[in-house]
Amino acid sequence: MTATDHRVYLDWNATAPLRPEAKAAMLAAMDAVGNPSSVHAEGRAARAVVEKARGQVAALVGCEPGEVVFTSGATEAAATAVAAHRGDLHVAPTAHECLVALIDGGRAAALPVGGDGRVARERLETVVEPGSLVCVSWACGETGAVESGMLWRQCLDHRAILLRDAAQAAGKLPVDAAAPWSDMVILSSGKLGGPTGCGALILRDRCSFSPLMQGGGQERGRRAGTENVIGIAGFGAAAEAARRELEAGVWERIARMRDALEARLEAAASDLVIPGRAGPRLPNTTCLAVPGWAGETQVMGLDLAGFAVSAGSACSSGKVKRASRVLLAMGFDETTASSAIRVSMGPATTEAEVMAFADAWEGLYRRRVSRAA
Repeated sequence: MTATDHRVYLDWNATAPLRPEAKAAMLAAMDAVGNPSSVHAEGRAARAVVEKARGQVAALVGCEPGEVVFTSGATEAAATAVAAHRGDLHVAPTAHECLVALIDGGRAAALPVGGDGRVARERLETVVEPGSLVCVSWACGETGAVESGMLWRQCLDHRAILLRDAAQAAGKLPVDAAAPWSDMVILSSGKLGGPTGCGALILRDRCSFSPLMQGGGQERGRRAGTENVIGIAGFGAAAEAARRELEAGVWERIARMRDALEARLEAAASDLVIPGRAGPRLPNTTCLAVPGWAGETQVMGLDLAGFAVSAGSACSSGKVKRASRVLLAMGFDETTASSAIRVSMGPATTEAEVMAFADAWEGLYRRRVSRAA
């Protein structure tokens, strides 16, 4: 096993462990037996649970509670935002997998990405038409690269509708969904330490919109179907806990652990590449690539050693053998793009666990080098 004598979870960007606050809120919500749309006391009690969570999510991202539309996750939130748009679509390869799939389907054009993992804004004016929908990540889940909101405003004001994927950023960075250059924002409960299968679309009132799902008029007519009261309760509690952590500076400690890890591994492996490091990143995320050392091989070796990491986005599970689309878009060759793993930490991660991971990775690296000699 590892030096910490327990399995170490370093795949927080895939799904964060369920927070105790979220679990407690979900257990309490199980006693709310009414339908939130019912007018009797039981229904009002269930509605109160939903509205409390709506306020908690809104407080995390700085929007109005009425702008929060609960969905089954970030995928549905993105699909809802896109479904109403009839004009041109432009998607960054660093965005949520469900948005990137629109490129493969021929529905959307790929935005150009620079070597730093961010959209090449100097080329944006030439590819985006007024009235088009532009879908970008607030922060890339693979490399951690963070886009600049101010620059997006300069490029897109009065030209396009902007959908920002904040599934990875929310709770780790200050997210201002009410910023004038954000028209729609997607969120995921599971990335915050809430339950999986729950998310939200932040829909600014100025946006034209037609619902993806028709039915009983729930969510102010924006998302039909009885609300997932239990999941929403957990989502709200996780959002509130994440906001407190952000205000307390918890992620600054995590960023220091990430930097220490990268420095140690660079000292051990001269051919190590760290994509996305050139600019601001998520504090918990590092992408590591040794050209020619398959990411899938590293993930399996580390799993056997007691460490959970990933090769690429969790939303492309079962496809770890392929080269990272994000790294290819950044200009890396196929060999390097197939060699990347992602290490993502969280508030519960300890320095001892990170150093134990470094021990395990270095051991695998030395064995690889010795076999090649």
